Amino acid sequence: MKKATAIIAALGLLLSLAACAPAEHTRSFFAMDTYMELRAQAPEEVLARTEELIRSMESQLSVTLPGSDIYSLNETGSARVSDRTLALCRRALEICGETDGALDITVYPALRAWGFTTGSYRVPGPEELAALSPLVDYKSVALEGGTVTLPRGAMLDLGAVAKGAAGDAAAELLRQSGVKSGLVNLGGSVTCIGSKPDGSDWRVAVRDPVGQGYAAVLSVSDVSVVTSGGYERFFEEGGITYWHILDPKTLAPARSGLISVTVVGPDATRCDGLSTALFVMGAEKAAEFWRRSGDFEMLLITREGKIIITRALAERAEYRSGYGEELEVLSRD
Repeated sequence: MKKATAIIAALGLLLSLAACAPAEHTRSFFAMDTYMELRAQAPEEVLARTEELIRSMESQLSVTLPGSDIYSLNETGSARVSDRTLALCRRALEICGETDGALDITVYPALRAWGFTTGSYRVPGPEELAALSPLVDYKSVALEGGTVTLPRGAMLDLGAVAKGAAGDAAAELLRQSGVKSGLVNLGGSVTCIGSKPDGSDWRVAVRDPVGQGYAAVLSVSDVSVVTSGGYERFFEEGGITYWHILDPKTLAPARSGLISVTVVGPDATRCDGLSTALFVMGAEKAAEFWRRSGDFEMLLITREGKIIITRALAERAEYRSGYGEELEVLSRD
């Protein structure tokens, strides 16, 4: 009888705890030029504050929004910026240096010449690109106090790290609000907080870069998953596809043999910047860079449809849409 009473009491305690657990809520909105979704076991007002934070970051970091820190900087060549913008400039420049300029946050004049920021797409001539080339040099960006200064005619764009930074900031706010399980989906940048409510891994899809559906699904917990691909923003002219990921050396769309790069790690800002840099590097240099680093995993898709994936990530991947038939698994051995 005592045993039965104890079981009933324990069951009552579990039901009481379940009743006290916050319900899962979702919140969808459009910001930073993409559809976003927040999902967490948290009150709706917590998700509303998280959306407000992301929108505040967009108002500071947008390259096209009048009044933003970056817009003002590009208009005047020198501007005092917010602490958040300054910190992100510093982080981005570190990644530029680490990748030997495969990521370059001063490539904006060329992006604008191609029309990727305005939607008025065009193919600039060689002479036009040659004239812009001296303006693209991340080493020329000066940070002093709270002021960022650029050479005359140069422009800065933090688009390659902005969504990652927003993912990091949103996840931090949610964790500080007591969230143990949640998902911050900012387009191609996904940050997983802990595991799913039932304790299983989150399943994050990697889009098929040339067709419909997905190329792979990754089972992960408590990491960020960031993908960059030529399919994100592109146009066609004369039977040739031109995408927005430019090689800072040529100021033309990067033709490295890769069409999609996914980076997985604990730091969404770094994953975001590296996904662009590795796309520019190509498979061989990306593999060399990964072997020198110890803080991220990656999945690369080549133009021929081959998947190149690091060993730790391969153990968490399922392949879709005919992918995975040609597979190379990288190791540090």
